[in-house]
Amino acid sequence: MDGQWIDNIGELAGLAKADRQLIADRAQSLDLPSGTRVFETGGPCGAFVLVLEGSVRVQMIAENGREIVLYRVEDGETCILTTACLLSDEAYSAEAVTETRTSAIALPAPVFQTLVDRSAVFRTFIFSTYGQRISSLVLLVEEVAFRRVDVRLAEFLVTHRDAEGTLRRTHGELAVELGSAREVISRQLKEFERRNWISLARGQVNVQNIAALEKFSAGQCD
Repeated sequence: MDGQWIDNIGELAGLAKADRQLIADRAQSLDLPSGTRVFETGGPCGAFVLVLEGSVRVQMIAENGREIVLYRVEDGETCILTTACLLSDEAYSAEAVTETRTSAIALPAPVFQTLVDRSAVFRTFIFSTYGQRISSLVLLVEEVAFRRVDVRLAEFLVTHRDAEGTLRRTHGELAVELGSAREVISRQLKEFERRNWISLARGQVNVQNIAALEKFSAGQCD
């Protein structure tokens, strides 16, 4: 396929001509509709994927059915779980689903290994992304383990509302985002509504008192 997309990934601009040609020759173009399962828990990893445009949600599902969003892979980003599986030759420990129509590039595992072995530019791109994602995952663990869910919920409402103050998520979707149970999120939303900070409608939350939510998420009120 045409390798011109490489120029849009700044970290890959310094690739040697032979490495650029290898990618152009062996890369496969993917056009994935919204809701496509990219990989699943326990599945093998046969290719390195780079998202050009769109959004892929990577999530983990526990045996009891609880879900948590680990991270999203968006324009110009790679999936560190895929990188880890390719480097360790292990199966996936989570699943990924496209949230929007997504265009991506897939490099077969042997090509990925070749580039990691011989290209310092490619290695830097892979491991810098890996390091950034690991840091965000550590932060996620800290959030889930040590911060109250009501505080995290208030912060999520503040940061993800649209210009009109509306967040279009179901209680179940919010629970997945925050790594909690639907019942816990529903109970806390009802409490926020009782305080007149929000109003609830089917499939959405309307923020009414942004200042109160910001103070609560900052730990300035109970």
